[in-house]
Amino acid sequence: MRRFAGPVAVLTGALVLTGCGGSDDTKAQLSVSSAYIPQPVSDMAAGFLDIANKGGAKDELTSVTSDLGPVSVHETVGQAMEEVTSLDVPAHGQLVFKSGGNHLMFDKLKHTLKQGDNVTVKLHFAKSGPLTVEMPVKSATYNPTTGH
Repeated sequence: MRRFAGPVAVLTGALVLTGCGGSDDTKAQLSVSSAYIPQPVSDMAAGFLDIANKGGAKDELTSVTSDLGPVSVHETVGQAMEEVTSLDVPAHGQLVFKSGGNHLMFDKLKHTLKQGDNVTVKLHFAKSGPLTVEMPVKSATYNPTTGH
């Protein structure tokens, strides 16, 4: 049994260090999914997506830019929609933009959007680098399986 003591101690030490968490656990690790824009009927459009954070630190979405025109971030509380300067992306959590809730608002579209088009946006964060996202334009009645 003694001949296994050395290798067992090394393996146990490696497992303990693995559980300590590295520098990646002190940063936000952001990704985006379920992005789309329902086909608008005017020169304004709403955008929806999910921002996941698998990291151990929170971040904040501070702005969104697009060549399509101005984009603002809106939060819905109760029945009231309000433009905000930032929204938290919690550590080990997500920020969800969905119909009737948080959403992106595209104002004064530079051209008409049709189903099948793609809109490129850049999400800017307080701590993390920007993320570029392709948002497909779906039908006005699109109902995603993700629930938003």
